[in-house]
Amino acid sequence: MPHRTNHPLFSPAAFELKVIRRILSSRVVFDMIKGQGKLPAMDLILEKKSVIQILEEIAVLLDLAGENPFKSRAYSNAARVLETTGESLEELIRSGQLGETKGIGKALEEKILTLAVTGTLEYYEKLRGQFPPTLFDLLKIPNLGPKKVKTLYSTLGIQSLDELEKACQARIIRALSGFGEKTEQRILEGIERVRTYAARVLLPAAESAAQPLFESVSSHPATLRASLCGSLRRRRETIKDIDLLASSREPGELIEAFTGLPQVKTITGQGSTKASVVLENGIASDLRVVADDEFPFALNYFTGSKEHNTLMRSRARTFGYRLNEYALTRENGEILSCQNEEAIYWALELDYIPPELREGLHEIGWAMNRAVPSLIEYGDLKGTLHCHTRASDGEASLEEMAAAAGALGYQYLGIGDHSKAAFYANGLDEKRLAQQWEEIDRYNRQGGPVKILKGSEVDILRDGELDFAEEILLECDFAVGSVHSQFALSEAEMTQRLICAIESPGITFLGHMTGRLLLQREPYPVDVAKVIDATARNGKWIEINSNPWRLDLDWRACLEARDKGVLFCINPDAHNTAGLADNRYGIDVARKAGLGREAIANTRELNDFCQLLKKTRPG
Repeated sequence: MPHRTNHPLFSPAAFELKVIRRILSSRVVFDMIKGQGKLPAMDLILEKKSVIQILEEIAVLLDLAGENPFKSRAYSNAARVLETTGESLEELIRSGQLGETKGIGKALEEKILTLAVTGTLEYYEKLRGQFPPTLFDLLKIPNLGPKKVKTLYSTLGIQSLDELEKACQARIIRALSGFGEKTEQRILEGIERVRTYAARVLLPAAESAAQPLFESVSSHPATLRASLCGSLRRRRETIKDIDLLASSREPGELIEAFTGLPQVKTITGQGSTKASVVLENGIASDLRVVADDEFPFALNYFTGSKEHNTLMRSRARTFGYRLNEYALTRENGEILSCQNEEAIYWALELDYIPPELREGLHEIGWAMNRAVPSLIEYGDLKGTLHCHTRASDGEASLEEMAAAAGALGYQYLGIGDHSKAAFYANGLDEKRLAQQWEEIDRYNRQGGPVKILKGSEVDILRDGELDFAEEILLECDFAVGSVHSQFALSEAEMTQRLICAIESPGITFLGHMTGRLLLQREPYPVDVAKVIDATARNGKWIEINSNPWRLDLDWRACLEARDKGVLFCINPDAHNTAGLADNRYGIDVARKAGLGREAIANTRELNDFCQLLKKTRPG
């Protein structure tokens, strides 16, 4: 670790890094650092996002503890200030500007510094220690905030989801002040939702956990062939467990190696050809080992889905065949040799069906009629829109985002920072938007790696009106209309709200159309089909938001929209440079929807793309 200060306390010979961080948590050293005006050069343990999450949790804990509301509000405000400031946490700390930031006093500055540098905070740990760990599961229930949880805990002693469920079923909760019968029913629905969510993880988390497992299995000397299977291979948006398949002449060796991997926490089952484990991160994983001639059939079967497998078995029966996870056989027991998955489909007079399409919907009909779509590939995008910078709630500058886009091989990048109604995200007013456009013009004149397109993510207000005037939006190269508040409208009201926005001449597409946050928040009620029809009628686009928490519009809705002549645009909703790479998950959505590159606007070269953009505007 580099040490660029001459102060003897921070000499590499004086202390190990862990000792330095322990000392940094003391008030004496904090004051000494403040006296120097900047923090010595060292890596931060926690990044800004993690510190913000802890500050927000402290605010919740203070509410649970019944502390003065002003105290908890101070932590909430500090979290919001950090979220909306353009500078990184390291820049704020090392420049000495953190304590001078409005909303962050000396006490909060000390706690933020301690968290960032040491990764821990005694005050936070003591607060958490006042409550049973299971109590925090109650806060995951939608619309059950800290005050209601405190009432449940202090009045009824409820500490867990199980206890809360039993109390609801016994009709005890409805008798509490501020609850009632409808709240009791919503709590029961919320408990079910929390349990469903707890059993699944987002696609990137599963992918990250699966990769080292797959590499270990596939590189083992006893392995002949190996593949990921299940919902991960089909690129579903959330994953329950990780399925691996291998072929081998020595299955026992492979099973032993798999169960002995360092990522494995618990072995829940182990036989001669199958092992089930739970990983250190809590995700379950299975490895099945088959003979090599069985591998194609097992791969097809364990990739699924169940619905697809049912259709495949039914198709096999029309030819007098029997298909299972081990073989494809004739009625007389003769085995049809298939060297790979493609051969299985060909034997059933079907075109090959990519794993993403195997959901038991349209794929067999397509394959029978030689109409399986040619799907978009991961390298097909030429640029992207709907990206944020430090001007609103992003973490990178305009130049940094452009450089990252260029590194991905993009030709263009659309910046769409938040509008003024999104005050919590440091949204831009008309003056700041104009200043950003001037900055973009300067950048484009200098000839950077990509062309930056001027845009805005403009809030759709409750009545469907937009946060910027129409003449401003028409000056943009593109404009994203998004709902960020007032989700609790009726389906009819929300549908009309979105249709009103998409009918605006200045809007190019709706951002994250249904407002869902996977494993966190259900979509708001909206008639998606009507909104898609309005999108097509007005010559606008549909966004596939690639943020792994959103993946919105959902692939099922995109599948239904694909034949309506609407163009799609795959965008990362990136708030930092790393977020640009999330477009690969948007491509997964497009592939599951059967979309080819021609259906995706941003597979076009720069000039063609700009011409398409103009067609979304009047005249």
